Amino acid sequence: MKEVRKIYDKAVKEKAVQLSYERTNVSELARELGVTAPQLYKWRKEFEDFGEGIFPGKGNLKLTPEQEKIHELEKRLKDAELERDILKIAIGIFSKSGR
Repeated sequence: MKEVRKIYDKAVKEKAVQLSYERTNVSELARELGVTAPQLYKWRKEFEDFGEGIFPGKGNLKLTPEQEKIHELEKRLKDAELERDILKIAIGIFSKSGR
């Protein structure tokens, strides 16, 4: 039978990470919180990698501010390239029909 996956909200994860830094025995803390020790270490690593704004919820990307900027610039570049390609095709069509 498939086990139901627990979903923890942002506040619970942040508090768990904070407590994990205050405690010496992370495994014991994980048992107290009802999570596995590897899960708690994963949350700690995510917090270290992304800091504030971590644990955004389902479907959201976890990005550092620099990664967000890169993502936005890549999106704008893709849009500009698409626009350029459309204009090239239009110029080709109009230059043939004008003869």
